[in-house]
Amino acid sequence: MVRTALLTLWLLALSAPAALAYPGKDGGEGTWGLTNDRVVTMAGFLIIGGFPVLILVLSIAYHRLENRRLRRWNAEKARRARADLRGGW
Repeated sequence: MVRTALLTLWLLALSAPAALAYPGKDGGEGTWGLTNDRVVTMAGFLIIGGFPVLILVLSIAYHRLENRRLRRWNAEKARRARADLRGGW
């Protein structure tokens, strides 16, 4: 764990000067290109719409997993209730 942390810090320390001395300065322009108000607004709408979708997906997944757990629990309870009817060793 410590070795991994030290290796990571060492690699970051070695790569930082090369990243800071990059000759092709773009004046702060990102990978998207020039941004205007419309691009920023659409990105904000995407974030605003993304959180409810994320909550919906995670809630559906939780509901399905909870139902699966309850079905397994009820099946185990039913197996224990009729263990004497099955016989066995």
